[in-house]
Amino acid sequence: MKKRFLTGAMALGAAAAVALSGCASGGDSGDDGAGGEDKGTITLGFLPGWTDGLSTAYLLENQLEKLGYTVEMQEFTEAGVVYAGLANGDFDMYPSAWPELTHADYMEKFGDDIEDVGAYYDNAVLTLAVPDYMEDVNSIEDLKGQADRFDGEIIGIEPGAGLTKQVQETAMPEYGLDGEYELVTSSTATMTATLKDKTANEEDVVVTSWRPFWANDAFALKDLEDPKGAMGEPEALHFLGTQGFAEEFPEAAELIAGIDLDDEEYGALEDLVVNEYGEGKEAEAVEAWLEEYPEAFDTILTK
Repeated sequence: MKKRFLTGAMALGAAAAVALSGCASGGDSGDDGAGGEDKGTITLGFLPGWTDGLSTAYLLENQLEKLGYTVEMQEFTEAGVVYAGLANGDFDMYPSAWPELTHADYMEKFGDDIEDVGAYYDNAVLTLAVPDYMEDVNSIEDLKGQADRFDGEIIGIEPGAGLTKQVQETAMPEYGLDGEYELVTSSTATMTATLKDKTANEEDVVVTSWRPFWANDAFALKDLEDPKGAMGEPEALHFLGTQGFAEEFPEAAELIAGIDLDDEEYGALEDLVVNEYGEGKEAEAVEAWLEEYPEAFDTILTK
């Protein structure tokens, strides 16, 4: 079993919340949150198009509210803006960052004002991918000389994404694709919409992708082999806070530091939030996930 009891402060806080809730009578007590103890407001900044952060933001909302925090959500469209805002203290936490490799440039620029609260997943990778019905394309090397099959396009995501930079500045030159292909950037939603249309007709398409990402299973994608290592090594996904986060929100920091998801646990969370329940029902999706994985991480609060 991975689940353990919370530390004294967290356990007492949760117990006090239950007790206050049970003793409450009519009238305005001046309290809100979980049973009456308001521990402050934590604002989560994330990119909703990047569904790793979308999923973990709603997981944190669920858990932090159960501890007695008020949680607010702030949505962004560019990773650079998220890192700048986090470093500036405009919000409190980025709930799914790639700081080791993919976002290393942002960390070099803003890292002195950012606090690493913990890593929750340790095998994230960037990829170029094609549908598995393309049996003769299995490596990035196989794309060379075949641009006509793909209308000369690699379908990408946001122009400011670390994945975009990795493909454009490293992978395409390394494999000699920059003279044949254009990396088409727009948004993650546009990329998945294109992928949906192409796969529905079993047309040839190559996209920038990553793992973990729900689209890999939804569209039966296969990662192209990368013999030159141009897409980078696996890295961990982290919860990043503004500097001083753990000091200001010690119980939240302890809960967050205990989150460590494996492939099955993470995959189920993202699938429920993004696909099975969808927009507007994220809170229900998280509750369904907690019922299925009540011991998913050390500091989990299921009530």
